[in-house]
Amino acid sequence: MKFLGIDLAWSEANPSAAVLLRWENGAGVLTAWHDRLGQNTEIAAFVAENVGNEPALIAVDAPLLVPNEEGTRPCDRELSRFYRKARAQAYPANRRRLGPKVRGEELVKLLEGLGFRHDPEVGARTEVRQVVEVFPHPAAVELFGLSRILQYKARPGRTYPERWAELARFRDLLRGLSAATPALHAEKILDRAEPQGLRGQALKRLEDLLDALFCAYIALHLWYWGPRGYRRFGDRTSGYILVPTPPR
Repeated sequence: MKFLGIDLAWSEANPSAAVLLRWENGAGVLTAWHDRLGQNTEIAAFVAENVGNEPALIAVDAPLLVPNEEGTRPCDRELSRFYRKARAQAYPANRRRLGPKVRGEELVKLLEGLGFRHDPEVGARTEVRQVVEVFPHPAAVELFGLSRILQYKARPGRTYPERWAELARFRDLLRGLSAATPALHAEKILDRAEPQGLRGQALKRLEDLLDALFCAYIALHLWYWGPRGYRRFGDRTSGYILVPTPPR
């Protein structure tokens, strides 16, 4: 079984990152990664080359189902209310903002062509070829026990030293998953992930790569624990987001 995390840029003009893990001896072990994928076709080619016909769960950080023309999906509103104190609100997704074609929906079509099924229900330790939508900010709040989100993204008034410190903290939290159940072994990325001094696109690429790695781990967590280990906001009709939780 393999687990692929995709940090999908909202525009194909910007690079996306993907990280692949394989299930081995109770852990997700790093297999492949790419931090400069462009168009959806490049992402699909990465999947085809590195996953092949094997079972895999793909977790994508991007809206994959957006039926509403304007406003906000119900799942985004519900999630934002739930995680407001932790500042893990979802961005409003609508077709007017993301259009004329929603990139996540177009990627799903390509993945379906490779034999993947888009379904928000994830069973425990069942071999599948499936793709789901996730959101790393609330996932980090849940899995790392944070009171507020990690603040490494570029925002007005946020300095580079503040972002470097928060991204280093994120890296160290990911390292700590080596002792979790299920475990994560991704030393080839984490041992080189030094944000100090990075600026501009170099810093953004590292952020995206760590986000994609976390998405891959989220996929592993969802698969390992099944419904005991995630909270679903929304549904397959109006849009949804899966957030991993400690097993209940």
